[in-house]
Amino acid sequence: MLVHVVLMKFADAGDAAKARLRLEELAGVVPAIRSIEVAVDELATEVSWHLFLRTTHRDADDLRSYQAHPAHHEFGAWVRPLLVSRAVVDYTA
Repeated sequence: MLVHVVLMKFADAGDAAKARLRLEELAGVVPAIRSIEVAVDELATEVSWHLFLRTTHRDADDLRSYQAHPAHHEFGAWVRPLLVSRAVVDYTA
């Protein structure tokens, strides 16, 4: 199983809650997502990121299928202008 972790920092922290809802909707639309977990930071420390995303996929091909899916592209087009920074870690579990 491949795990895909993304951290997002928004220009306006309030956008994280909207992004969470939109990301959770992807689970019912993108078949290559085996599981999804989305959380919004609650403590807002100086080292905090605003949003955590963890998806699992059968393998790297499924991750690429998820990333190529039109619903993922639509989310990316919406979220990119709102972001200050993003970090990604992919690993096999």
